[in-house]
Amino acid sequence: ENVEKKEESIANKEQELIEKNKELNLTRIDTEEKGMLLHIEDSLSCLDEFSRQEGDFLDIGTGGGFPGIPLAILFPETKFHLVDSIGKKVRVATEIANAIGLKNVTTRHCRAEEEKQMFDFVVSRAVMPLTDLLKIIRKNISKEQHNAFPNGLVCLKGGELEKEVFPVKHQTMVTELKDFFSEEFFETKKVVYVTVNN
Repeated sequence: ENVEKKEESIANKEQELIEKNKELNLTRIDTEEKGMLLHIEDSLSCLDEFSRQEGDFLDIGTGGGFPGIPLAILFPETKFHLVDSIGKKVRVATEIANAIGLKNVTTRHCRAEEEKQMFDFVVSRAVMPLTDLLKIIRKNISKEQHNAFPNGLVCLKGGELEKEVFPVKHQTMVTELKDFFSEEFFETKKVVYVTVNN
């Protein structure tokens, strides 16, 4: 019964997110509900293997709130801090989080380099090359470990990643999303998890 209530709550929040997108043009996808659901699935896919993890997450380059807001919906006990350098996007993400009643989301308008807080994991959707992102977020990864997975970076990426991953290949795990999703949208999408040892 509790599982059914949680699933209903998640479905309701996703519907609210879709409705808010229509109002605020949160994404550039025109085929409203289908496109938005792909955005949500894409966001949620990056934490599938982390669903039993605890701790705090930093979403770098969140844009209008992806992947942070869908993840916050799915994991209400986990804190998500959403950061973006574009003020308008942060305002939209803040409005969305408030409108759908998310208590586990905070936002900040700043560059990733300016964020000094510590987190267990950093999540991001294809913001920049992996090694560049790792240089910026290393300072934000906590040394304290609470989870089965070591603290680190979880990235959603597309395309050929062999060269990009090569410098950190021994601390990296790549998951092909086409193995889990049938939509063409996911054909080249991957989740890249990099452990960060400070």
